[in-house]
Amino acid sequence: MKPGRIVMLVLGTLAALMGLGLLTAAGAVGWVNFQQRDNGYLTTPTERYDVATRAITSPGLNVLVDEELPDVLPVDSAGRLLLRGTSASGQQIFIGIGPQEDVARYLENVRHSEITELKSYPFRVQYREVPGDAVPAAPGAQSFWSTSSQGTGTQQIEWDLRSGRWAVVVMNADGAAPVSVDLQAGVRSDLLWPVFIGLLIGGIALLAVGVPLIVAGAAGLGKHGPPPHYPAAAPAGPGPVPVGPDSHAPYATTPGAPAPYATAAAAIPPGGGRTPLPTDPQPSDTSRYPVRLNGYLDPGLSRGMWLIKWFLAIPHYIVLFFLWFAFFVTTIVSGFAILFTGRYPRSLFNFNVGVLRWNWRVAFYAYAAIGTDRYPPFTLARTDYPADFDVEYPEHLSRGLVLVKWWLLALPQLLIVAAFSGAASTWGNRRTWVDGRWVDGTWVDGTWVGYQGGGGISLIGLLVIVAGFSLLFTGRFGRRLFDLLIGLNRWTHRVIAYVALMRDEYPPFRLDMGPTDPADAPPTGYLPPPVPASQSAPPPVRPPGPPAPPAAPAEAPPSAGPRTEPPGEPRQP
Repeated sequence: MKPGRIVMLVLGTLAALMGLGLLTAAGAVGWVNFQQRDNGYLTTPTERYDVATRAITSPGLNVLVDEELPDVLPVDSAGRLLLRGTSASGQQIFIGIGPQEDVARYLENVRHSEITELKSYPFRVQYREVPGDAVPAAPGAQSFWSTSSQGTGTQQIEWDLRSGRWAVVVMNADGAAPVSVDLQAGVRSDLLWPVFIGLLIGGIALLAVGVPLIVAGAAGLGKHGPPPHYPAAAPAGPGPVPVGPDSHAPYATTPGAPAPYATAAAAIPPGGGRTPLPTDPQPSDTSRYPVRLNGYLDPGLSRGMWLIKWFLAIPHYIVLFFLWFAFFVTTIVSGFAILFTGRYPRSLFNFNVGVLRWNWRVAFYAYAAIGTDRYPPFTLARTDYPADFDVEYPEHLSRGLVLVKWWLLALPQLLIVAAFSGAASTWGNRRTWVDGRWVDGTWVDGTWVGYQGGGGISLIGLLVIVAGFSLLFTGRFGRRLFDLLIGLNRWTHRVIAYVALMRDEYPPFRLDMGPTDPADAPPTGYLPPPVPASQSAPPPVRPPGPPAPPAAPAEAPPSAGPRTEPPGEPRQP
């Protein structure tokens, strides 16, 4: 991989991520600004505050606006606070905001409650009670309040944010205890609109810089040549052969060449070695899905290494974070290209296939199959690694399907894939027995007991754990379990490739188990052609030791003709 393209990809990803973050913040600020339209406030629900003391106070409000606002903005544009309260007992109440030092002197040696924690949903308030036995003077008679309101019924104050340390005080108008009041708070700011505009412009600018960098980097990394040609008549490779009948026996062959499909297909002559018979079942097009995933079990797996593979793969996780983000961006860009041209840009196609290949190798090694102890390579290209993934490049794609296949048409497949690759989760109302009755939600020992969710482990994760413990205690990886894991991952990657707009063919609703993809299996009825005698068997290997003595010449067989006696020897009667 070219370093320059990698730098472009990383910088583009960082810029795009910051741009998305600014756009997300702009959306939140824009929503808040919309809620306070027509000089309104963004308000909280009205909640009951009950204390047995003489006053309710807020923690110190540290406000610093004068020094931080530009000169073109007025100080009162920073924000405005609204407090609205009603006495639950019908008494006169007092609501005021004053300097924190003056409030502390006023409530010195007066028993009061300071709010230490406030949660909105579910509503919960906690207080810190300050002891004292003094009786405070009437709060309305004090002159240090920045703003205040007193009386029966609903009382309301509006206060422009100012620099300083401030405190909110709510109490009965006569300073008596206890205090029970229904309060509502609100806030508005005229700065939200310019903040929204600034965040929006900044986010768009960063995306405008990041997306082209990502596309250029991905296109450069994907320009490693066109994908290999996949013949339609003869799929590739004889596939692995089990060593023995045991369920734990490993596979004898592993992929050895960077392009096994084309190599193996070239080894199959036209006709497949013999003329197919009419009774031979012919493989259908659906059995040769153009998304190929293979994974071969390592016969020498370590018993305990699978416990730390997830940790050893952390460098790959970091790289895959950037690759997956680039995959997301390039898929969107490719979708627009397909919509207008009907073609998937080949360099981006090669890059996205490489990302899925990289992800599958890491998953096969660390957490989705634990089928090998060989560390995955840091490359998008095909290698001799025992886990491989590839997609045939489509010469033409439907312009209309690009709008619906990734969400609407793929929905049934996504539900199935989520069933075995996603963690099970629950969400419901947890009822609790409190004070002799069932309640739907309450605080119990500082914990909210109400609507709560729970999660679990995915089917693939569970099967991997079972296989791992089997390997740990027996040294065996069940072959059928391995085949099932590969089949589930193969289904998942087919759906990913379809959702990523790489193919128009709908993924089959079929669990193809085993290490070799069905598209790579030899055609039915295929027999290898006869091998020349010179290549039928290797020459015999001489065992170690001194060379053997030459063999004695064999005697000639007796001839049927007349026998000739040697000269000088009498003829035997």
